[in-house]
Amino acid sequence: MHNPIEAEHRTMVTRHKSSILDYVKKHYFLYILLAPAVILTLIFKYGPMYGAIIAFKDFSPIKGIMGSEWVGLYNFEKFLSSPNFEVIFMNTLKLSFFGLILSFPVPILIALMLNQIRRARVKKNIQLFLYAPNFISVVVVVGMLFIFLSPTGPINQLFTWLTGEPIMFMSRPEYFRWIYILSDVWTGAGWASIIYVAALANVDPELHNAANLDGANLLQRIRHIDLPTIRPIMAIVFILAAGGIMSIGFEKAYLMQTAMNLPTSEIIPTYVYKIGLQSGDYAYSAAVGLFNSLINIIMLLTVNFIVKKLNEGEGLY
Repeated sequence: MHNPIEAEHRTMVTRHKSSILDYVKKHYFLYILLAPAVILTLIFKYGPMYGAIIAFKDFSPIKGIMGSEWVGLYNFEKFLSSPNFEVIFMNTLKLSFFGLILSFPVPILIALMLNQIRRARVKKNIQLFLYAPNFISVVVVVGMLFIFLSPTGPINQLFTWLTGEPIMFMSRPEYFRWIYILSDVWTGAGWASIIYVAALANVDPELHNAANLDGANLLQRIRHIDLPTIRPIMAIVFILAAGGIMSIGFEKAYLMQTAMNLPTSEIIPTYVYKIGLQSGDYAYSAAVGLFNSLINIIMLLTVNFIVKKLNEGEGLY
């Protein structure tokens, strides 16, 4: 028996598929431009996920991934029960959390200040000065830190003149986090402010003129005009930053490590490098890296949920 409802549903599905196909044919050139990015993402982002299997195996390079014996969650249990786990995990969490708290508002403040500069030439020169550190290599930045903060460096010469003795900044564990975070703010805050500067450029000048006529001062205009404009961007940037809270740059932390500051500088990425590449325990290091990624996913979902509740349903997704 012919069912008219099913027939109508099939007709609607056919029309929908036809409309999608027509849209793709009409804009085929855009899909051609998109194809390299999709292919590279599949190869270098999704392809390596296959290798995560070794975290659940007693991996042997000779036997290969599929030939190695399954051990289940043994590598994860080994890491969680390791005496190094608490120290490494807390070092990573503290460095990420304090870095997020200190570095997140700085680009916003820079963008708000740049937005108040009316002379275009002056504004461009200041932007050039703020953006330049982003293009300095991590190796060069760490080299500069060792030079400036060395016992005979310019900063310690000032401390020696004031107190009579230098401070061993790069050797004492309590200084590592502050040096790491503040140098990150210096190199990245100016560049990170670009997205906020672009958003503030779209604010209608008539809003500020009307606010001036109503007697609003500078802080009131920022609070009621500028901040609401960039609030959605702030929410997205914060969610992404919180989602990668455990993904600290390996290179800088590793380069800044010394034998004396290891109690605070040993973090999950450096630990994975030492265990995986230096010691050759690939399965264990893969388990540690996978555990780190799992924490990032949980943080991303949690922060996005909280932000959507506080931000009237506006979140990353």
